[in-house]
Amino acid sequence: MEFNVASIFERVAQNVPEREAIICGEARLTYGDFDRRANRMARYLASQGIGKGDHVAIYAYNRLEWVETMLACYKLCAVPININYRYVEEELYYLLNDADVKAIVFERQFAPLLAASKASLPQLTTYVAIEDGSNAALDGLDAVDYATVAAQQSEEPLTVDRSADDLYVLYTGGTTGMPKGVVWRQEDVIMALGGGLDMGTGQPIASAEVMADRCIQPNAFPMRSLQLAPLMHGAAQWGALRALLEGATVVLTDRKSFDADNVWNTIGREKVNVMLITGDAMARPLMDALLEKEKRGEAYDLSSLFVIASSAAIFSPSLKDAFSEKFPNALVMDNIGASEVGYCGAAVHSKGGAEKDAGGPRVAPGPDIAVLDDDFNLIPLNSDREGWLARGGNIPLAYYKDEEKTKKTYVTASDGKRYAIPGDKVRANEDGTLTLLGRGSLCINSGGEKIFPEEVEGAIKAHPAVVDTLVVGTPDERFGSCVTALVSIRPGFAEPTLESIQEACSKQIARYKLPRRVFFVNEIARSPSGKPDYKWAKEEALKRLA
Repeated sequence: MEFNVASIFERVAQNVPEREAIICGEARLTYGDFDRRANRMARYLASQGIGKGDHVAIYAYNRLEWVETMLACYKLCAVPININYRYVEEELYYLLNDADVKAIVFERQFAPLLAASKASLPQLTTYVAIEDGSNAALDGLDAVDYATVAAQQSEEPLTVDRSADDLYVLYTGGTTGMPKGVVWRQEDVIMALGGGLDMGTGQPIASAEVMADRCIQPNAFPMRSLQLAPLMHGAAQWGALRALLEGATVVLTDRKSFDADNVWNTIGREKVNVMLITGDAMARPLMDALLEKEKRGEAYDLSSLFVIASSAAIFSPSLKDAFSEKFPNALVMDNIGASEVGYCGAAVHSKGGAEKDAGGPRVAPGPDIAVLDDDFNLIPLNSDREGWLARGGNIPLAYYKDEEKTKKTYVTASDGKRYAIPGDKVRANEDGTLTLLGRGSLCINSGGEKIFPEEVEGAIKAHPAVVDTLVVGTPDERFGSCVTALVSIRPGFAEPTLESIQEACSKQIARYKLPRRVFFVNEIARSPSGKPDYKWAKEEALKRLA
């Protein structure tokens, strides 16, 4: 058996068929039921001509049908394509066209947007609608009902020749621009994001059989893992897939907007052990709800929770301090990585730790991590020098249909090896750790000084009145660029002065990094997963200056 998502999952399902695999709101599936339901959808897609390498889009909020369709695609060696449910017509058309989608499984409420683009997408011939209670018109789509066509299929598995070379594609927008598809071999993405490395040794697990059989070892503990990002986000997909390939239980929320009270209640009800968030956009309302509960003399049942981890967006030191105080026996950590590179390392937080005077979290680098200079020469990991974060070994093949971006991101370094460079600047510390500085493309040059927005944002969030912020550079006659903050205020607080924000920041960052302009907004623009929208922030700041 090769390192293939469907093959490993099927062996796990054979090992623990009665164990809960997926919980989404009130709905739940055992491994056995999940496997059989995915077989039904795989058979329907195969009946429509979908096969190896074909792209199938999934356009829905978190629900069982999302994960069933994803697994059905893997069973066929087809490729599921994630769609952001916030897209407008133009963005939706762009992705469906760019990804060469042949079939789409979608919630009925999105039918009008799909119908608007149908005539321009001749390769997209199969439409499968998930009933969502919206009663939206399906006119012009020739759509079939998900539940109906699935029920008509056999639950027996298809005979498919799978391989470690079967593909996984994730469309990711990052912080700017239209989304691009990152293309991985399945073996590589399993090793980079899916638990294919032995956490004790850092070495690849010996075989796919060994990986799938971990769930029945005598000391196996079936974790219950809550993924708070939507499934259309890579962090949630691989948080869920990693858990499923380990025989754990994946817990999802079925709310269409973030609900902190529901999250805490879900943790108590489902006895969640691991909570995966994406930065302050989730951490802040979670902490606020926890404190509000305490003010009323009440408490959530959170006794089962022992890991709180952020991925895709780092959460600020002040908030990590607050979580460490409330959960003294839990690991509070940042998992560092990106869709186009994989797992790069982790930073476990200790209250008042060294990260506060280092500019960002100190990361213990994972396997195959390197630091490169601008000419792609390797910088020693203990050199106390700055460079580009890079990862070798199991990395993606390319960006889908984007040769130029592929060449910029996947490079051959001075040692002759191929590396992925996600665009993050780091400092290689003398103790072998890495300090994250921020995205190089977002770096602000003010009077010749390099300033990374993420560091300034973390400092601003220490102000008690600030709920969220993004920092960008705006034109300045004297210094070339001025550190400018877009800030949203916590309910019940008055707008703070620029001076009070600078005072709060000065305890964590050097004075040359302090924000010189502050504009207050009702809400900071972020993706559903919490990723910052720096394009919006720049446009908003320039509009305020005009």
